[in-house]
Formats: sequence, structure tokens, C-alpha cells
Amino acid sequence: MKDFFEKLDEIYDELVCIRRYLHEYPELSFEEVKTAEYIADYHRGLGHEVRTGVGGNGVVAYLKGDRPGPTVALRADFDALPIVEQTDLPFKSKNAGVMHACGHDGHTATLLGLAKVLNGMKSELDGTVVFIHQHAEELPPGGAISMIEDGCLDGVDVIFGTHLQAQMPLGEIGYRVGAIQAAPDRFDIKIQGRGGHGAYPHQTIDSIVVGGQLINNLQQIVSRKIDPLDSAVVSVTSFEAKNPYNVIADTAEMIGTVRTFKEETRTFIEKEMERVVRGTCEVNGADYEFTYTRGYPTLINHMEETEFVAKLAENVPGVEKVAETEPVMGGEDYAYYLQHVKGTFFFTGAENPEWKDSYPHHHPKFDIDERSLLIAAKILGKATLEYMKIHAKEAVG
Repeated sequence: MKDFFEKLDEIYDELVCIRRYLHEYPELSFEEVKTAEYIADYHRGLGHEVRTGVGGNGVVAYLKGDRPGPTVALRADFDALPIVEQTDLPFKSKNAGVMHACGHDGHTATLLGLAKVLNGMKSELDGTVVFIHQHAEELPPGGAISMIEDGCLDGVDVIFGTHLQAQMPLGEIGYRVGAIQAAPDRFDIKIQGRGGHGAYPHQTIDSIVVGGQLINNLQQIVSRKIDPLDSAVVSVTSFEAKNPYNVIADTAEMIGTVRTFKEETRTFIEKEMERVVRGTCEVNGADYEFTYTRGYPTLINHMEETEFVAKLAENVPGVEKVAETEPVMGGEDYAYYLQHVKGTFFFTGAENPEWKDSYPHHHPKFDIDERSLLIAAKILGKATLEYMKIHAKEAVG
């Protein structure tokens, strides 16, 4: 394992170069054509068997060890976000209005560098490594489900993945058995009132007033209908009813998100929202359209594989703390993989301790400490090698 870590240390500069190149040329979800080509070409250069166009723009590469053993999958996403970058980085985005503001450039660089090192250890591998490079994590329905339907998990025994966390200190690893990320849903509401002159409100049905009441009523679902020991979020994130100053709005539209961990809570909120929207509009004489769109499922880590990674991470160079983390309300379509095979998903700290300011994911000034790439690669690689050794021996009996 010491030799393995040293080999990763030797390619650290390459990890950084890959990450910075990808950061300069981000592509939006479902539009990641050139990024997919870059990833596929890198694996072909290593001599790996490569599948492209998996479930859309996904890329899957296979490294078969010289000795028999289990099949371990490693996953990294590679799409970016529709954000105008506001950093002063010399490698800032060159694609207008698109930015890697969530660390997916780092995830991809980590997996490609790890693939290179593991390729050089082919004679020592007890099994097969499947490198899953997933498109479209940021935009439902996401890329994971279509890649699974296209066979990316065929023959896979276990899957490991990580997310670089810009607001978790460098050297810290966060893990959790069970639910670690929420199910992220979306809702769309259109209120149809009756517009008119601002001087004669009694002749109208003011969609803005109805919308204001509705926002307040929706907030009471969590505060008054959900057990305080449960966790849920209902957030209205956009409310539009643009008009001249003297016109009462005919229609108003709002969108937002619901976050839950329990399926029964998710179902209850969906039904309760419909009831609240209907009642609020009826009492005001307005009509409405309500659409509730389910996003990814709750990400639920398997116990054995999570505890396995947490324990081995304690002795990885660069790791200073391994701690159980609280669940987070952010969603992640990695959840689909864990519905099909055993595995776990953990957080790798990527906040530079010397930075005066650190910015959250999806922020136009988002950045990561690139040393986190090396730590992530070492943990994923060690998990792969140790899992193979253990389960190859079990197979031999």
C-alpha cells in the first residue's frame, strides 16, 4: 500500500492539470460531448476497454487484473452548472455562462489519475475495476439511471464514490451508515387570477396576494404537519408575476424544492401540498396548476461497506479526521447505484485552511483545495485493493 500511495504522489501534478483543463472547458448536463471524448481518450491511452455513449454521454472503462476476483466499480460525475464564474483563477471557465461549481472536475481528475496508477499494478489486481464516468448528475432525471439501464453495473459486486466538500476542512472525511443525502423533488405552481387596473382591486382576483398567502401556508406543512424528529424542507425558490406598476397581476408562477429522507414523508408532503394549493386558491376564487416532480431517491449507504471505508480511511496519508457526518439535504443520483449493488458514498474535505473565505457548492466563486484530489484517490484506491484482496481470498476459500 505504501508503494501505491507513492505512485499516486508522483502523479499529483497530472491530477491538478487534468482538473484545471476540465475546469476551463465545462459542459452542461446532457451536453457533455467533448468532456466525454476527453475521458474516453485518456482510458484508451491506458489500454482499457472503453464504452462510450452509455445511457447518453456516459463513459465506462474496464481494467481487468491478472488474477481473478470481485468486480469493483468507482464512479465520478463530470457535468457542470449554468453559472457565470466570478473567480480570478488562471484556469477559470472559458465557456460563457458555464462553470464547474460543484467539484465534478475534481472528481473526474481523481478517477482518471487513479485509473493510471491501478493500470500500472495490473499484475497485482485480484479482479476487475469498472470506472463509471457519469454525465448529468446536476439535472434530473440525471445520468445514473440511464447508465444503469445501459448496463454499467453488470457484473459489479460493490461500488465506491466520493464527493469533494468545499466547506469541509482538508484532511477530514465524512461518512454515514444509512441515509446520508435527501431525496430532492421539484414543484411548479401557476396561479390564475383575474388581472385588472391597480386602482380597482375589488374588480380583480390578485394572483400576487393569493401567491403570498400560499407561500405562508406551504411553510406550515413542515412546521405543523411533520414530526419535529423527522427532517423535511419545503422551499419556494422563485416567485414571478411581472407587471407594470399600475396593473394587478393576472397570473403568478412559483417553483421550489422539497427535500425528505423518508418515503412516507415524501408522499405525505406531495399530497398535502396539493391540498394546500387547492384550498388557498379556492378560498380566493383563483384557479391553479400544480406539478410535483420527483427527483432522485434518498441516498442510503450500506452498513458493511461504509464501515469498511471509514476504517481504512483512518490510515490514509493526508487524512487527519474520519467522522460520522450528519445527513445533508442535498440530493445525489449516486443513490440509484446503491439501489442495485452494495456500496457507499463519502465526503472528502476540500476546504483550504488558509483561505480567508470559502464558498459553498453552486456559488460563482466556488473552488477546492486540489490536495483533496490526492486524498480522495488514495481512499478510493485503497478501498478497491483491500476489497479485492479480502473477497478474492474468500472466493478461494
